[in-house]
Formats: sequence, structure tokens, C-alpha cells
Amino acid sequence: MEKLIDILEELQPEVDFQEVDNLVDGRYLDSLTILSLISEIEDEFDVQVPTVEIIPDNFNSAQKIWELIERLQEEN
Repeated sequence: MEKLIDILEELQPEVDFQEVDNLVDGRYLDSLTILSLISEIEDEFDVQVPTVEIIPDNFNSAQKIWELIERLQEEN
């Protein structure tokens, strides 16, 4: 999870990713940032994020993103 927080902070340094739980709904992350995030996640965690998983619920908090990563790693 620490590496995920590092990636998020590189993309959006002004957001407290430990506390914010509406990253998409609150417009902290826009579509271009999410695409960059997905690319970083795929490289760092050796997973592929399917298009069907790119929904606001999976990206609204660092915890939700981490749960997505863990789920994808288990599927490999």
C-alpha cells in the first residue's frame, strides 16, 4: 500500500490519500490522471487493469485502489 500512496502523491501531491474517500466523485482524480495511475499500477504491481474495472468505485480511495490491485494479483 505504501508504494501505491507514493504513486498517488507523485500524481496529485496536494491530496491526503490516507483520508480522502471520494477521489473520483470529488474530482481529485480526473480521467487523464486515472490513466496515468493505471499505467503506473500495471508497471509497479505487474497486473493488467481490464477496462471493465475502470469504474469510479474502484478508484474513489487509496484503499479501494489497493483492493483492486490485490484482486488482480490474485487472479494472475
